Amino acid sequence: MFTRKHAVLAVLTLILVFATQGVASAPLLPNPVLYLLGQEYYTTGGKNFVRYRFDVLNKDLYPDDMFAKSPALPPCGANTQAARTWVNVYDQSGKRLQGFCAFGKSADLGSIWFALEEGMVPPSWVYIEMNDRKTNTKYKSNLADTTL
Repeated sequence: MFTRKHAVLAVLTLILVFATQGVASAPLLPNPVLYLLGQEYYTTGGKNFVRYRFDVLNKDLYPDDMFAKSPALPPCGANTQAARTWVNVYDQSGKRLQGFCAFGKSADLGSIWFALEEGMVPPSWVYIEMNDRKTNTKYKSNLADTTL
């Protein structure tokens, strides 16, 4: 005999099944794996600098639409076409060293860098945070060495 109690349980079960299916089908992305590519020396404005260049080993796991132009989101300075996901470089103590708000595709994660004037001691370790502004999700990398 099908009672009111059975009907309520059936409806609750269906709601639970559909709710968990939506959550389970959302793609889970790993944290970025950051590593040093090398150092590059250059001069600008009469000063010598060292650029520390990094790549993200698993960049191909991030969909390009995470870096699409997103004019509906807040701008990055005067850039009203800033990317959906911004990438910031931090030293091991959390001090921001560099930011990127205009990457256009996941492959651009292979061109992360920060620069210091030549002679300055770099931090021993750095990490990145990727902030997907559409989903309000942050992905934090490992600590990467700044020397080869």
